[in-house]
Amino acid sequence: MALILEALGKRVTIVNGMETPPNIAFIDPDKRIKVIGESIHLEDLDDIEVLMVLDTSAWAQLGPMGDVLRATKAKKIVVDHHVSEDDLEAEAFKNTSAEATGRLVVEAAEALGVALTPEMAMPIFAALATDTGWFRFGSVTSGTYQIAAKLLEAGASPPAIYRELYEQDTLGRVKLRGIILSRTDTELDGRLAHTYVLKEDFAQAGALPADTEDAINMTLAIAGVQFAVIFVEQVTGGFKLSFRSRCHVQCNQIAERFNGGGHKAAAGAFIEGSFAEAQPKVLDVVRDAMR
Repeated sequence: MALILEALGKRVTIVNGMETPPNIAFIDPDKRIKVIGESIHLEDLDDIEVLMVLDTSAWAQLGPMGDVLRATKAKKIVVDHHVSEDDLEAEAFKNTSAEATGRLVVEAAEALGVALTPEMAMPIFAALATDTGWFRFGSVTSGTYQIAAKLLEAGASPPAIYRELYEQDTLGRVKLRGIILSRTDTELDGRLAHTYVLKEDFAQAGALPADTEDAINMTLAIAGVQFAVIFVEQVTGGFKLSFRSRCHVQCNQIAERFNGGGHKAAAGAFIEGSFAEAQPKVLDVVRDAMR
């Protein structure tokens, strides 16, 4: 989106709440993404005219950027495809039927008359591919492949992007996945799977918090599993929750019970407390919904 806006002559700064995880750093080859509180500060953003939030409408997912959004005097815009939403006091450009915000970025480029370049196509294709589980989720339509075709024509390389996303694991990431899989339990006749990661596991495996990304999807490979939950303990306390569904239970509705949000098939939230406190609270809600 930054490159599209710059093609229109706009001055753009890309800011995130945390450092880009190593496994997806390839989407920012020029290292343009600044980290609020580290490489850029709140006062540095005083003169911006528009603040655009992409791929979320939830305060809980904004992290440190939530403070920026609350403090800014700029016009606020949200470009998103998630069903769940908070009132960010922004003008929303949302399409909850879209499989990825990457699709909305392509549509924005077309509406603004900006031709896609290889530099634009690569990160957009990565967004489209990851949000659709590399084109295997139920959200995929013929339109998804039409968007993918446009990105290929613009210079995206699926083999190179796949290699960066899925074939650059560290030993720590692989070991952490082993821990996650070893702790996986099922119940409700195998329809519900759940697992967890504790803070000390990262040091034990030599892994990073970002290495839990997509780990929950591995539990869906178990025959008969219809709903999956993973608890990831945070350095500052509490647990990040991720939900996945292949049944009538909607992840976003479960996540909303814990002030989170997302899609019907995938969503996230956060819960305070110890694992002994958090696990039964969350699983009881899921069990009730599945019965």
